[in-house]
Amino acid sequence: MQDKKNFDFVYLDDDDDIINFREVFEKYLAYYKWFIVGGVVALFVAFIYLRYTPKQYEVSSTILIDDENNGGMSSELSAFEDLGVFGGSKSNLDNEIGILRSRSLMERVVKDLKLNISYRYKGNVRDVELYGDAVPFKINFFIKDSTLYQLDTVFNIKKLTNTSFKLISAEGQESKTHNFGERVTTDFGAFTVTPKNTTNAYLDEEIIVAIAPLENVVDSYRGRVNIAANDKKSSLVNLTMQDGINKKAREIIDYLVEQYNKAAIEDKSAVAKNTDVFINDRLEVISKDLSLVDKGVEEFKTDNKLTDITTESGLILNTNNSIEQKIVELNTQLKLADYVASYVNSNDKELIPANLGLADENTNQNTMQYNELLLEYNRILNSSGKLNPILLNLEEQLSKLRASIQQSLVNLKSSLNISLKDAQRQEYRLNSKITSVPKQEREYRDIQRQQQIIETLYLYLLEKREENAISLAATTPNAKIIDKAYGSKIPVSPKTKIVYLAALLLGFLIPFVIIYLIFLFDNKVHTFEDVEAVFKAPILGEIPESKPGEAPVVQETQRDGKAEAFRLLRTNVNFMLADTKEASKVVFVTSTVAGEGKTTVAINLAEVLALSNKKVLVIGADIRKPKLAEYLKIPDKKGLSHFLMLSSLKVKDIIYKVETTNFDLIHSGIIAPNPAELLMNGRFEEILEYGKTHYDYVIVDTAPVGVVTDTLLLSKNNADLFIYVVRANYLDKRLLKIPKKLNKEKRLPNMALVMNGADPKQGYGYGYGYGYGEDDSKKSIWKGIFKK
Repeated sequence: MQDKKNFDFVYLDDDDDIINFREVFEKYLAYYKWFIVGGVVALFVAFIYLRYTPKQYEVSSTILIDDENNGGMSSELSAFEDLGVFGGSKSNLDNEIGILRSRSLMERVVKDLKLNISYRYKGNVRDVELYGDAVPFKINFFIKDSTLYQLDTVFNIKKLTNTSFKLISAEGQESKTHNFGERVTTDFGAFTVTPKNTTNAYLDEEIIVAIAPLENVVDSYRGRVNIAANDKKSSLVNLTMQDGINKKAREIIDYLVEQYNKAAIEDKSAVAKNTDVFINDRLEVISKDLSLVDKGVEEFKTDNKLTDITTESGLILNTNNSIEQKIVELNTQLKLADYVASYVNSNDKELIPANLGLADENTNQNTMQYNELLLEYNRILNSSGKLNPILLNLEEQLSKLRASIQQSLVNLKSSLNISLKDAQRQEYRLNSKITSVPKQEREYRDIQRQQQIIETLYLYLLEKREENAISLAATTPNAKIIDKAYGSKIPVSPKTKIVYLAALLLGFLIPFVIIYLIFLFDNKVHTFEDVEAVFKAPILGEIPESKPGEAPVVQETQRDGKAEAFRLLRTNVNFMLADTKEASKVVFVTSTVAGEGKTTVAINLAEVLALSNKKVLVIGADIRKPKLAEYLKIPDKKGLSHFLMLSSLKVKDIIYKVETTNFDLIHSGIIAPNPAELLMNGRFEEILEYGKTHYDYVIVDTAPVGVVTDTLLLSKNNADLFIYVVRANYLDKRLLKIPKKLNKEKRLPNMALVMNGADPKQGYGYGYGYGYGEDDSKKSIWKGIFKK
């Protein structure tokens, strides 16, 4: 046999490095119904999700913090600045945000709003939370708050009538009927239930009452409230929160700001309150001393029968007035120094009374600085541990300032005593000169001096008490509310458009992934691209999958896709054999494994060749697993195996005319015990020579080359064309190495490929898969839209 040229005109794209995106798209488009179903199911799931997922609303509030860098005192309070009662009132913005986030503030909010007790309406699919006026009744517990705040229980209240109800435990156990207002005793304590209205709302419905531990609720709401500065250069702070109930979120935010301001006012008022207590204590003591001195003056004048001592001794004592005034002032300062020193020594970590009028300015400044640091220390301590580096630094500064104040008071007292002794010496020298003043006058002056000292101190403390009261009344909050808590009625979660879009994408992505995994793990041959990925060979055509009940052999009047595919195969075979010099052509048909349809291809190729007025002989050379007789439904007669075994038989004795076809047939015959040896005995060549002499085409149906060696034994110098059948969706891609090797080694001369069982929508043939040669009226509109 002669060598044949390569049949390049039916090759697909030879460039393996270029990805054909159109082909990839069309490969996935073949499963468009999966994508449609996936999208519809995903949108339905998204609808159910949006229908039953609780809506979340966002509430936000904006406040202005009195920051030490950006804040300032209001103009209304600037008139009191000279009293020194507003020193150190500004605060650091970061610290204030930390205080707003503190557990103590949120604990106040949870306790006052009773957020540890929640109410839910029991629905068919999900429970709906109730809050505020929506709760149909009020529960009053008769247990200690410390016990209530540790409870973790759930029970249901079922309203039977407008005056009665039942309790239902979490396990479903019902209590007896109770009246509203009646004291109910349970395992965790007693309580009463009172209705908020007398309507029939929630009649015969269950309201779920859940009591959670206070600590857990506080942690939950602390995590849900977001507090952040509006801008690095401003003192504006934004508070935001998301919740299923808009009203509850607004109340939580507003009450949190209210409690923050209340705590700030308490902190700022601490110095004034301590000073007020100190002044009142001193006034009480001094008032008693003043009463005693006044009584002593009265008794002295009565006992000595004195009337107007001042007029009598005025001329003598005028020169002594200035010294006496100085002694009074020094004694006043000394008393104040003693009082303050005693308070400082006996009250550790307490605010020191300020602005009492001590003559030592250094002591006054240290006192104010000490109070400012102590306030800052106490405020930061509320929101952090004692090991905070800032607290440790403040403790060290407080200790140093306290020691400095104590030393300053000691120095002040020492200085006052020295000045007092000097004044007393001057007074003594003057008194020694007044020899004409009676002894009573001197005694009266001593008493009067004591009276004046005590009275001056008393009046001074009264003045300071009024100043301190002004300071206490004028204390301003730390935060000015710019925008009260406000929330839109449009939920922020779940976002309908995003959910539908994500569902649609997911609905397309899941089928895509599934199909991709199917392709990834699919080891079957589907198209000629799968074959060409392994090796190159001429392509004769594609044969579509046979329909159930379809005749095994095409008919002359048949015009469906299968018939047109075999007619195209006939044309390509004639082209491949155009250079063959012999008048008769021998075509071998084989495959890799059994079941790929080589027998079907052989008999249908023979039929369409016969329909073109050619004499065709089909030889069933697969004597191990014959299928020709079964396909054509012919009776058992002598066949190829008989001829190979019996030398007395002639070729014409085993040729049969099939009534339903237009070609002659030599079927395989019986299954021989030694088929390889029979095919090698030389008798098969006699059949081929007979066929070449009497027929235009000899079609040989051989055994699979991947299973047995029979085909390779017959192929040498016997075939003009080798049709290698590859069945789509059947042959393992790993087995393509067999035809690759055979083609490379040219063991199957002039080999060409035929794809059997191909998908018409992926075909390269003509006359099927394109609506040509078929009854288009039977095609659905979907096939028209999604065809290639």
